[in-house]
Order: sequence, then C-alpha cells, then structure tokens
Amino acid sequence: MESSDQGEDGDPKYHQGNPDNMDEDAKRRARDFRKQLNRTAREVASHSIHHGVKLIVHRPDYDAVHVLEYDELAMSLMPIIREIARKTLPLLEHEVSLEYAKHQFYGTKFQVDNVAYRDFRTFAKKRPPSESPSLVVGLRVDESASMAAFGRLEAAKRAVIAVYEFCQMCDIPVLICGDTADVSRLEQMSLFAYTDFDQAEPMDRYRLMAIRARSNNRDGLALRLMSERLAATMHKTKLLISISDGQPKAMEDYTGGYAMADMQQTIAEYERKGVTFLAAAIGQDKDVISQIYGSERYLDITELHELPAKLVRIIARYM
Repeated sequence: MESSDQGEDGDPKYHQGNPDNMDEDAKRRARDFRKQLNRTAREVASHSIHHGVKLIVHRPDYDAVHVLEYDELAMSLMPIIREIARKTLPLLEHEVSLEYAKHQFYGTKFQVDNVAYRDFRTFAKKRPPSESPSLVVGLRVDESASMAAFGRLEAAKRAVIAVYEFCQMCDIPVLICGDTADVSRLEQMSLFAYTDFDQAEPMDRYRLMAIRARSNNRDGLALRLMSERLAATMHKTKLLISISDGQPKAMEDYTGGYAMADMQQTIAEYERKGVTFLAAAIGQDKDVISQIYGSERYLDITELHELPAKLVRIIARYM
C-alpha cells in the first residue's frame, strides 16, 4: 500500500511539529527530541531479531483539520470519560503512604540511631499521600492497511482520545504510538510517536488524528520499542495496551509462526521487567491474537463503539 509518508523519490519524509508556528528554539528542541527517539529505538532494535530493519521514528504534525476532527470525535466521548474520572479521582486523593522518609530535619518520629551522625537529621516523617497513581500507560495502535475497513480506524481514534483525556485528568503519564511496516525500501519499520511522557505537550491530542491505515505491521518490534520505554520508568505499574485488527505480517518473512514466536518472546521478556500487556482485538483475526497474547491478556472487542469506555475502565482498575 502506497504511503503518503514518502517523498517524490521514495525517501521517507521526516515530520516536524508545526514548524511554521514554532520559534527556532522550539524547532531545535523538537528536532533533538526526534533524534533522541530514533537513537533509542534503533539501539533497542539492534539487540533483537529486528537488528537489520531500517527503522524511523516520526513525530507527526497536526493542522486545523486535525483539530476539527479531534473536537468532533471528543465531543461525544468527554461525558463518559469525565464520569469515570470523577469516580476514580477520590480514590487517588485518599491514598496514604505507610512509608517514612528518614533523615529529616523535622518530623513526627524521632530516630535515636541517627543522632550519631550529628547532622541534625534525626527525624522521620510520613511521605505525603500521592495525588498521582504509580501507573504509566502505553497505547499501541496497529496502523496496517486493513484498519481502513469496517470502521476500525475511527474506533481506534476514539479509543486513543478516551485514553489520552482520561490519563490527563488523572495525571497518568501516557505513551501513545502507532506503527506500520514496509512503506518503502528505506523505511521498513515506522513508529509514530503521538504522545510521549518525556516531552508532553498540550497539543499532542491533535497529533492523534494523524493515525491512519498505512501498510504492513511488524508487531513484535512495535511492542519491544514501547515496552522498553515503559520498563525504564520508575512507576510501579506499567500497562501496555495494543489495539490491533490482525496478525503480524511484514516483508520479507515476518509472518506466521516466526512472527508469533517473536511477539510471545517479547511479551515474556518484558513481563519479567514488570510490563503488563493487554490486547484489544478489533478485527477478523481475533483467534490468532488470543493465541499470541494468551487468554488472560486478551480483550475481544466485538462492538467497536464500546472500545473507548472499555479501555478507560480497564486503566482505572489498575490505578
């Protein structure tokens, strides 16, 4: 499938975040961040079976059309998102830490054993209740060509809007990426970094509307790249949700049992590093997706209109 991410000579285009509306310093920061994402991703890929794959990480642009589309889709979603957040936030506000921060100049608990240090840090005090949950969320969107069928693409966009806005309301760091494969010989794997917790921007929500059906899908590499980012965080719970409508398939031979084994190995590897996986299956290959992820990590989304609220409620249960 031809991709609009290619230039006239077949080379991939490199995205910048609204370059016409950015000052030179902002352009430099955006460029440096994109380069950093590419360096990190290629380093991760180099230690896997995907080491020879030509990989590019994009930071998609957005325009007035994306803003209008976002506002239109979000309008019907916001009431249910706000309602779920309203029920969830009071639980976060009453979290109490049982741990004490030691070596303090003042506090509620005197520590005799610290007197010997003669630094006057002889007290301990309870850590304040955290208003933010110890949760980080990753949302991966399959941008293969088949997502264009049967309303799957719009369902995916509505889902990412719901997840993004809920995470903003609950102060949850969120990483949302789309991916495709084989858009050109020079770009065998494409990762689209729509939102990133290392450089969160209010306008990221409009980047989400750049999600679209593109070409093939190299699922194992997409999961690996996102899992590595989540595993490196200090959050207690690291949740990665994949929205996909089919089984992995990319050139030359990334398909069938080979691709499935890669995905299962990736899931097992990063579960040992604390990442929790869930797969939201929205297409015809639900049985294959269930087999890859396992029944305990599998969500059968038969009714696409239920996807946004289901994902938000699932995230709320992990808080």
